[in-house]
This record gives sequence, C-alpha cells and structure tokens, in this order.
Amino acid sequence: MDTQSTHLEYLLQLGDNALILSHRLGEWCGHGPVLEQDIALTNIALDLLGQTRMFLSYAGELEGKGRTDDDLAFFRDPLQFRNVLLVEQPNIDWAYTMMRQFFFDTFNYHNLQALLHSKDDRIAAIAEKSLKEATYHLRFSSEWVVRLGDGTEQSRQKMQKALDDLWMFSGELTTPNETDLRMAEMGIAPDMQSIKNLWDAKVKSVLEEATLQIPANTWMQNGGKNGQHSEQLGFILADMQYMQRAYPGLEW
Repeated sequence: MDTQSTHLEYLLQLGDNALILSHRLGEWCGHGPVLEQDIALTNIALDLLGQTRMFLSYAGELEGKGRTDDDLAFFRDPLQFRNVLLVEQPNIDWAYTMMRQFFFDTFNYHNLQALLHSKDDRIAAIAEKSLKEATYHLRFSSEWVVRLGDGTEQSRQKMQKALDDLWMFSGELTTPNETDLRMAEMGIAPDMQSIKNLWDAKVKSVLEEATLQIPANTWMQNGGKNGQHSEQLGFILADMQYMQRAYPGLEW
C-alpha cells in the first residue's frame, strides 16, 4: 500500500470510529433514562458526527475521486469500514452504553491530544477543534462509570457485567495495525504504545474508584480496523444508509 493509500486508511479509521459510535448514541434519542441524559447523549452524538465530517471530508479530498463525507458514510459496504469493533457493539442498556463510551472516550481523548503534534497540519487542526469536546465526553462517561459502579448492588452488578462483556473489544483501540505503524513512522499518528499506557492508567484509576474488577481474561478481539466486522455493523449500515441507498442524491 502506497503512502497516500495508507494516509487515507488512517483518516477512515478516525472518521469511522466517530461515525459508528455517533449512530449508536443516536439510537438513545428519546429513550434516555431521564431527559437530561437523553439530551447529553444526543449532544455527544452530534459532537462525534462533527468529528466524522472533518475526517471523512479530508479523506475524500485526499482520495481525489470527488467523494464527499456523505458519500463515504452512505455508499461504502461493511468491509470498507475501518472502525474498531467496540463502537459497533449494541447499546443493551445504560450500563453497556456508558462502559463502551468510557473505553472509547479514554482512547479518543489521549489520541487527540497526541494528534495535536501530528506532522499533518490538517489532522492537528481537527484534533485541536475536537479536544475540548472529547474532554467533556471523558468526564461524562467516567462519572457515570463511578456513579453506577459504586452505587447500589444492582447498578454495580450491571456495570460489572458490561465491563466483563466489553473488555475483549477494548484492546483493539490501542493495538496498532499496519496503517497505525506506518503513520507513526511518518510522524502523522502517535505511537500506539504510548496511548496504551495512558489508556491503561486512566481506565485502572476509574475502575478502582468504581469498585469494579478488571477481567482476568487478556484475550482481545481485533479486526475492525482491517475491515473485519461483527454482524452488528451490517445492521447499523442497513439503518443508517437506507434513505441514500433507496433514493440516491436525496436532499432535505
């Protein structure tokens, strides 16, 4: 894979993570446990959608085929998406949603901080614009993990179950694939080991405060960044892409 193609793949990784998680959070709209949290998740979903548009717009320009951010979102098939498996996992309940969000927010916050120093000025500018939002997202999800983990016995059990089930998807966030490694060599992306160290420290600190136990199983599920996805992504895209697939070029 040449340098331009690798660069494009990296932008798709960043954009697709935000896009798919934004869709998952959008599924909560009108269904949140209380109005305040319903609105909060909707706002976080919109923040992530904004990050999506910046990364995918840049990807379309770099590709040079005239595709827009909308084209990349609505007219790619599952095997062409580069998001991690974690973000496509179903909401299940509030505990699952907050644990999934916390894992991603911890990664996204530290990754964006590192991208401030990217040799790609466009990526650095996107990171700078997104970091304030990511800081709030991490605070929001961290507080909910602690609140529920160190809450009632029922809430603690639900959070522990979510942690146990989602843990195997967390490792992919900081496990580098070939794209990550090449972008790091070029100074465009950070070294994933440095992000992993920061992720591990933050997650351990918050889970300890939440009185939750990190699973002993160290096996991690990977493949999303290389286009190998769970069946969940197909369901997401069937919903998200329906209107543009059925009526190409449709505008509001």
